[in-house]
Parts: sequence; C-alpha cells; structure tokens
Amino acid sequence: DYYKTLRDRRRAPRRALGRSSCLRIARQRRSPNPSAMATRSVAARCLAFVLLLALLAVASAADYYKTLGLNRGASDDQIKRAYRKLALKYHPDKNPGNEEAASKFADIGNAYEVLSDAEKRQIYDRHGEEGVKQHAAQGGHGGGGFGGGDIFSQFFGHGFGGFGGGPQEPETPKGDSLVIDLDVSIRDLYLGRIVRVARDKDVIKPAKGTRKCNCKQRTVTRQIGPGMYQQFAKEECEECPNVKLGRESETIAVEIEPGAPDGHEMLFFEEGEPIVDGEPGDLTVRVRTARDDRFERHGNDLHVIFRVDLVEALAGFDKAFTHFDGHEVRLKRDGITTPGLVETIAKEGMPVHNQHKKFGNLVVTYQVDFPKKLTEKQKGEVKKLFAGTF
Repeated sequence: DYYKTLRDRRRAPRRALGRSSCLRIARQRRSPNPSAMATRSVAARCLAFVLLLALLAVASAADYYKTLGLNRGASDDQIKRAYRKLALKYHPDKNPGNEEAASKFADIGNAYEVLSDAEKRQIYDRHGEEGVKQHAAQGGHGGGGFGGGDIFSQFFGHGFGGFGGGPQEPETPKGDSLVIDLDVSIRDLYLGRIVRVARDKDVIKPAKGTRKCNCKQRTVTRQIGPGMYQQFAKEECEECPNVKLGRESETIAVEIEPGAPDGHEMLFFEEGEPIVDGEPGDLTVRVRTARDDRFERHGNDLHVIFRVDLVEALAGFDKAFTHFDGHEVRLKRDGITTPGLVETIAKEGMPVHNQHKKFGNLVVTYQVDFPKKLTEKQKGEVKKLFAGTF
C-alpha cells in the first residue's frame, strides 16, 4: 500500500500543499524505508512554503512603535505623550469624513493599548503582534482591539479638550519641531532600505546649583484698611536642580519603505529641539527622490530613455536591461522604431507604497542614434536600398 501511494503521488498532478500534507510528508521522512527519499523534494517545498508564510506574517504585522513614532527603548512617559499628540491630531471629530484619519486613529489606539501595558509590551517585544493576539485568545487581559475611541476615553476622560465641551487641561511647553529633507536614490526607494543619519542635536544636561522652576501665578488678597482689600498676582516657584544646554551626536535609523512617495514623512517623537521644563519637539524626516542618471520618477511610474542605433531602429531589436532587484526587463520590437516613440510596459515601474505586489509602469522613450557621417559610396547604397520605399 505504501509503494502504491508513492506511485499514485508521482502520477497525480501537483497541487498546493496544505499544513496537513506537510506534516504527513515530514512523518514519512523519518521512516527508515529507502523509498521515502522520493518525498524529500516535496518536503523541501513544504518547508519553503511554511517559511514563506512566516515571512509574510512578519511583513504584514503592525509595528506599534513606528505607529507612535517611537523607538523600542521609549519610556512610559514618552509613549503617553506620543499617544496624546497623535490621538488629538487624528481624532474623528477633528477629521469628519476622513477615512484615512479614522484608520490611523484606530491604529494609534491599538498601539497605545499594547505598549502602555507592561505585560503586553513585553509579549509584543518578544513575539510581535501575533504573540499579543495569542495571549488574548488564551485568556490574557486585553488583546489589542478595543478601538481608538475607547482608549481615547480612558486616557482623556469623556468630553476632553473641545471634544464635548469639558474643561481643557493646560498644555505642557514643547520645544521647536524640526523638519529635515532626506535625498534617497530611486534604487533605495524601489528596494527599501534602512538609512542611518548622523546629526548633532541640543540636549539638556545637569549643571551645578539650583534654579527656580515650575513657576505659577497665584492671586493674593490683602486687607489694606477697614472694608478695603487689594488683590495682586504673586509668583510662586519650586526649586529644581540646575541644567544647561549642550551638544550631542547621535545616529537615527530611517526606514525607507519600498515605493515611499516623494514628500513622504516619518515622525521621530521628541527628537526635535529641547526646552527647559517642557517636552522636546518632534523631528520629521521628509523623503525626496534624488536625481538618477538613468530613470526619472513620476509618481509610481518610472521613465527611461532607451537608445538604439539606426540599424536596430529599422530592422528591429531584442534587448534587455537589469532592473534594480536583478530581474531582466526585455525590450523587443520587430517594426520600425521612430525617434521619440513611447512604449509603456506594465508593472515594471515603482512598487506602490503599502500595496503588496503592486507596481507602476515603465515608460520607455526610444532615441535613435544616427551615424555621424557617410561616405559617398554609402550614401549611394542607402539611396538604392530605400528607392521606392517612401
């Protein structure tokens, strides 16, 4: 029966292998029977299939730190401040009818729900988004799915800050935010890359002595005579350790996603200018497409000038060039190619940002190289060759 099964499997058409098929083949590989070697190539395909599924799961998983513009070493206070800023920015009441803002608001809420909980954050750091979901399915509290509105209400309370007429809490002073432009090659925008950017920044450092801080104005009433009172403002301050501004070098890792559009912005929370007794500003890195010697980018399309000589323009050609990821793009024409002829090749342009396996087009403009000069004999041959053609 075993050998019959093997014969039938060889004769049967190949089809997609599911997890159960892979498990059966894996058990057969452990069999001491020599005939089981016939299934090893199939088992290898199964292993590749499982690994591919795992890679796709990792690639599609949400990056909660990136959603909030944070690095993995962010403190609890930074997580709270990042959520506060982004939740107010993308709240549906401030963006009525904006589906993209509503989606970001929900993503921000899910990210904060996980990262603000010590247990969930530890699970996420070790096992990613899937680990958090499995933890919730096994009975763990929470689970990444309360929605942005519920988290917002828990964080701010109902009716906070203009979203229902409640009192608005005072804002913490914040340093200046910075925007820097980062020129990225078309190749890196096509493939994606981690770019490390070195910069000098101002930082607040400890200094000797103390200083006044957290000063507030308090209204004081004083009696100056029978039935006469005077009100005046009095400044009250706390005493804090002294600080000073200094310069420090640091390197930030900027993730260039495949297909990131020109002008795409990435937020680095509290990486801007510092301020005493306040929160640092933010840093925004804005992508700019660098000039390329070969290609021009127009949205998701790539434009290229392809040169052929006069013989190829008249007799046809079959050529290829290597794209950024190593695959070859074939350019073939049997008819006459006139100077300036434009040909569009589908799905050979830039990756469409955040859309898996979608690409723009490659727009090829042909230029014809003519000979610099001809002899009298060559001119005569050309005239004979094309006599009566036009």
